[in-house]
This record gives sequence, structure tokens and C-alpha cells, in this order.
Amino acid sequence: MLWPGTLIGAGGGFLIASIPGAMLGALLGQALDRRLNLQSWAHLRERLGGRAALRNDELLFVLLGRLAKSGGRVVDKHIEQARQEMRLLDMSAPAQQRAIAAFNRGKSGNDSLRGYLRRLKAQPHAAEGVLRACWRMIVADGRVDAQERALIGLWGKWLGWTPQQIQALGADYEPHKKPLATRGGTYQESLTLLGVTHQSDPAYIKRAYRRLLSRHHPDKVAGSGAGPAQVLDATEKTRELHHAYALIRQRRGF
Repeated sequence: MLWPGTLIGAGGGFLIASIPGAMLGALLGQALDRRLNLQSWAHLRERLGGRAALRNDELLFVLLGRLAKSGGRVVDKHIEQARQEMRLLDMSAPAQQRAIAAFNRGKSGNDSLRGYLRRLKAQPHAAEGVLRACWRMIVADGRVDAQERALIGLWGKWLGWTPQQIQALGADYEPHKKPLATRGGTYQESLTLLGVTHQSDPAYIKRAYRRLLSRHHPDKVAGSGAGPAQVLDATEKTRELHHAYALIRQRRGF
């Protein structure tokens, strides 16, 4: 990929000193790209306008802020959902402050997100996590409108997801579509699924959840040469784990 600073440096260097100048300019421009984290022309415009490039944790909350504002007004349920996402991510106090600022930044709708999301496309698990968080924000106020569907559809496309995959993921969260947990939905069944007890400490529960998620994630199953049926089973298992962990966190309050 040729980034903005690299192209500008190569072009300017060529005008000054032909091919040797282009080579030197490209090297200097590449160093600038890395230092300023410039990955697209949109990123360059943001920096020239005084807007800092987004970190990965900030990107999520910019997306959530834009979704919350897409209906015209941010309500208390949107704010609480953003706080819940911070708790799910076990964010430190400084990270929470950055997340709040990013959420407010997202409400303005001024950021160009395509480059960020296309970069995230190379991390399927992270991309799915972002889309799941977006669906949770969408349904936080109990309804799903056309603007919200359009936004998550566009973002999902940039992440490499098909409309059918995005809608199937949304079925886990949309009101009246599915209960919180697909495997019975009870607190005790969620504990059993993760192999923990009510007395297990939060750190142990989190480790158990992540270990099972890594073992059963469809990307890992597909990479081992499994067939479509096994990948489908792994996808369903992953959904059950997500729901079970969310239910346990909700019940235990951590």
C-alpha cells in the first residue's frame, strides 16, 4: 500500500531531483506516514484539520457515537450501552476517558471511517466484535431504524461482510428475534457452558470465556480444514459463548 506521505514525498522528490529524488522523498514520506499513522487520504485530511488519527479502541466508540446520534438524539439508553461496552472491555480509567471523547467525536459524524475499517478487515475476530458492539448499540433503545441499518451495512461491507452475514449477526440482538442466550438462556446453563461456578472470580470467568472462544471460533475451525457444517456449528457455539458471558457479567455485575 502506498500511503499519502509516501506518494507526496515521491512526487515532490521527482520534481526536484528526478528518480533519485523520488526514492529519497518516498523514504521520507513513508517515515512521516508511520509517525503520524497516516493510512489514507482521509486520514491526512483529518490531521491537516487538527483531528488526531483514531486508535483501535477509539474507533469502536466513534462508531457507537455515530449510531447513537443517527436517530437524531442520543438518549440515556445509548449512554448506558456505551458504558456497558467499556465494562465488557475492562477499560482502565484513562481508556474510558478516551472512549468518552471518541463517543462524542462520533456524534459529529465528521470522521472518514472507511480506511480504518478496511484495515480492521484483516482481523476477522476484531471485526466481528466491532459489529456485535454496533448491533448492541442499535438495539439499546428498543428499535432498529433504516439509518442504523444503512450504517452497519456500509461498515460491514468495508469489513468484508456480506449483507446476509450482517443481518444474521443482528438476529442475535434485534428485539423479538432471539433471547439473550441461545442455549436455554438461564444463568446456571451459562455457568455450565463456560465451565465455571457462581463462586468463580471474574478474572477466572474471563479466562475461561476467552479460552473457549479461541478454541471454537469459526475462523480457527475453518483454518483447520473443517467442512461447512463444522464451521456452522462453530459459529453457533461462538454465539452461545458470547451470550453466556454477557449474561454472567450482567448477573454478577462485573
